[in-house]
Amino acid sequence: MNELLILVPILLISGVVAGLLAGLLGVGGGIVIVPMLYHIFIYMKIDISIAMPLAIGTSLSTIVVTSIISARSHHKKGGIDWELSKKWIPFVILGVLIGAFSSKFIDGNSLKFMFGVLLLLVSMNMIISSFKTLVIAKSLPGKFGQFIFATLLGIFASLLGIGGGTLMVPLLSLYSFPIHRAVSTASLFGLIISIPATIGYIIVGWNAESLPFASTGYVNWLAFAVLVPMTMFFAPYGVKLAYKLNVKQLKLAFAIFLTCVGIKMLIV
Repeated sequence: MNELLILVPILLISGVVAGLLAGLLGVGGGIVIVPMLYHIFIYMKIDISIAMPLAIGTSLSTIVVTSIISARSHHKKGGIDWELSKKWIPFVILGVLIGAFSSKFIDGNSLKFMFGVLLLLVSMNMIISSFKTLVIAKSLPGKFGQFIFATLLGIFASLLGIGGGTLMVPLLSLYSFPIHRAVSTASLFGLIISIPATIGYIIVGWNAESLPFASTGYVNWLAFAVLVPMTMFFAPYGVKLAYKLNVKQLKLAFAIFLTCVGIKMLIV
């Protein structure tokens, strides 16, 4: 507990960044929160088999709150595509359940490696999309294709603790979705993904040994209590900035940061 309290300032700063990014870039706060929590838990000498799923589960718990605020703000601006959402929600939830409970059978090193690869892919997409709009079709595929997309979205988002925007925004953009509409819709799916996924990580980690103070399964409530106020407060500001700023330079800088973090998680 004492070590966590020492690191409270880092948690506060991470919460600010995660909240802003959730609204501004649609990448989801988990991109920041998961690696940050992972390194904090490793610093506390928690074994990687516990540290990685604990970071993921705690990240998902914070995304519940961030997504509520972010989705509400986007809904007021009329940005959420409700027709698409109604089609995808059942299959995304199916994927979430698969992903959350699959974490029980995947070791911490594998989860860390998968997250590192994800960060590199996300950063690559950010860099390319900053210079060129990537489009592979004018509309989404048929029902079966969308079923596959929605299910995989749920699996990987819950398995890696990233909500939905990190994967959903670039996916929808490939199929000619306007970026603001993609970000808005992804904010809703952050909520759809994070609630059942958080519950899943609590259940999967219920009997885990060597959990730090204030943990229920793979969710640490002390970290949650520090991060959530910051994400709640700053998510609406991220949404406002998304409608006002040209985010190209910000995306490039963030992409470089993600690349460094991703490489570190792959090799260390």
